[in-house]
Amino acid sequence: MNKLDKVIISGHNLELTDALKNIVYEKFEKLFEHEHSIMRIRVELSNVQSTHNEKEFMAKGHIEIKGKPLIVNESANNLYKAIDDLTDKLDRMLRRRSRLRVLKRKQPHQIDIPSEIPKTKPA
Repeated sequence: MNKLDKVIISGHNLELTDALKNIVYEKFEKLFEHEHSIMRIRVELSNVQSTHNEKEFMAKGHIEIKGKPLIVNESANNLYKAIDDLTDKLDRMLRRRSRLRVLKRKQPHQIDIPSEIPKTKPA
């Protein structure tokens, strides 16, 4: 299975063009370098009307991974900027997650189990 088959893109109130899909695939390809156990990445792109009749774009990212999933929202006036900011946030989260996992593995902790040594009877 190709890595990019694990990326699901959906659009709300906007048309997903091939160029837009290619940009998303290109940006999210680097996330697979940090973590090989990514099961799926869902990206939702949406067009939202703000209060001053300005277009605002939202990008939501959801990474399904072993353990707690990573979920990020990002909004901007430009759709490409929202995608860039989204990938940067997810990239930082994955790097932090892998760094903490390595740190935890290198620093084992000692567990104290309360127990008593059995007493022997004198002969």
